[in-house]
Amino acid sequence: MLIMSNLTNNLVPPVPLVHSTNGTNGTNEHRYILEKGSKKYHCPECGKKRFVRYIDTETDDYLPEQYGRCDRETKCGYHLNPYTDGYAKMIREQKQGQNTGKGRSYSPKFQKKQYAKPKPGFIPVEILKQTLQGYEENVFIQNLLSCVSFPFDPKDIEKVISLYHLGTVNNGYRIGAITFPFIDIGNKVRAIQVKQFNETNHTMGTDFLHSIIEKHFTNRNKSLPGWLEAYLKNDLKVSCLFGEHFLSKYPSNPVALVEAPKTAVYGTLYFGFPDNPDNYLWLAVYNISSLNLKRCQALKGRDVYLFPDLGAFELWSNKSKKIEKQLTGSRFIVSNLLERLAPETDKQKGLDLADYLIKQDWRRFRKQAKPTPVKTLFSEYYKKGEIGQIGQYKKEIPKMGKELWSIKELEIFFSSTQLPPGPIKLDQCTTLTNIPLFVETHLTTIKRYNGNDTFLPYLHRLQEYKQVLEAN
Repeated sequence: MLIMSNLTNNLVPPVPLVHSTNGTNGTNEHRYILEKGSKKYHCPECGKKRFVRYIDTETDDYLPEQYGRCDRETKCGYHLNPYTDGYAKMIREQKQGQNTGKGRSYSPKFQKKQYAKPKPGFIPVEILKQTLQGYEENVFIQNLLSCVSFPFDPKDIEKVISLYHLGTVNNGYRIGAITFPFIDIGNKVRAIQVKQFNETNHTMGTDFLHSIIEKHFTNRNKSLPGWLEAYLKNDLKVSCLFGEHFLSKYPSNPVALVEAPKTAVYGTLYFGFPDNPDNYLWLAVYNISSLNLKRCQALKGRDVYLFPDLGAFELWSNKSKKIEKQLTGSRFIVSNLLERLAPETDKQKGLDLADYLIKQDWRRFRKQAKPTPVKTLFSEYYKKGEIGQIGQYKKEIPKMGKELWSIKELEIFFSSTQLPPGPIKLDQCTTLTNIPLFVETHLTTIKRYNGNDTFLPYLHRLQEYKQVLEAN
C-alpha cells in the first residue's frame, strides 16, 4: 500500500548530561534554578504561556530567555538547562579568569567554539515503520473514506498516506490516533506528532510518539532505548516543517504553508498531488508561533504562499517579511482570504482553511487547471447569504491614492481632538503608551496604502480608538 522513501537512519550516540553539583560560590546549591511561584512566560517551542524561566540566584536576574522549562511536558516537552549546554561552565570559567587575572573574556565566537551544542538525536526509521499499519482502526483516515460529506477516493487516501508517511497508534491509551511525522529535507525523522480525532475529525487529544514510548518504559521500570535517551536531550523536538522531506523531490512546485499537518493533508487532497508541477506542496509549521527563520531554511529559493488561521494574519505577515529578507531568492506571499471573507463568528472561533475545505466537494477543485481556493471556497456561505458578493479575486495592490476607505472623518476627528498622553488599554491584547505617535503613524499608513487589505488592521485600530475616546 505504501511506497516508502529512502529514509536514512543517522543516529547520534547518547551525550551524557553534565550537571554541576556545586554552585560558583562553592556550596552544594545550584546557582541557576527555575523561578519559583506561579509566574509563566510564552514557551519558545509551543507558544503557550506555560514556560518557567531560569534565574541566577547570585544576581536575581533571569538567564537568556531560551533557558527554561515548559509545563506541558507531554504536549511540548521543551526544556533548555544551563547546566547541560555549557552556559553554567562558561560563566564559572569567566569568573575564575576575572579573579585570577587570567582566562578569556566571553564572546559569542568563543562560546560557540568551546560550548557547541550536542548534535541532535533522531527517531529511528524502524520506529516510524512500526506506525505504518492499522489504517482500518485509524479514526482520521476512516473519516476521510466514509464519514465526511464528500468521501475521498481510496486511491487518493493511499497516495497521501504514502506521501506524508502517515501512520497509526496501534495500542495503548492513544489507540486509533493518527501519527504525523516531521521528516526533514535530509530524510531524518525529527518528531512524530500523535493526534486523536473524533468522528468529525476535530482534535480530541495531542501527544508525541517519543513521549508515549518514554512512558511505556518508565512505567515498567525499564531502561530507555539509547536512541530515546539521545533524542530527549534535543532542545527542540519539532525542528523542521511537516512535509519538508519532499521539497528536494519536487524542486519546482510552489509551496503552500499552513499551521497544522491536518490542514496540509486536506490541501493536498483538494488541490492535487505534487507530481503535477503546477500544484502546491502543502507543508505545515506545527503551531501558530512556529513560523520562524530556522524552521523555514529549507524553503530558500521557493515561492511560498502562506494560509494563516483566522486571527493569525497580522502575526504571520510580519514574520514572513523578516524571513523573506534573510532567505535569498525566496518569495513569501500571505493570503488574506479568510480574514476578508470569513464571518465574524468564524473569526472568533479561529477556524482554519481545513474547516472550510472539508465542507466542499473536492472534485470541483480538481477540475481546475490551476485550482485556487478563492473561487469556490466560500460558495456554501455565499448561498446562505452570510458573505456578500465575492467576485474575482485580484492579486494586484490597489493603486495609490484611490479612496477605497473612508478616512477623511478620522483625519478630521484626530486633528480636532486633544489626545491624552497615555497609556490607554485598547483591548485585552493592546495597550497604547504613546498616543500621539500611535495616531500619527497609523494615519500615515492608511493614507499611503489606502485600499490595501494588508494594512486594514491599522484602519481598524484607529476606528476602535476613536470609539474609546468618544465613549469617554
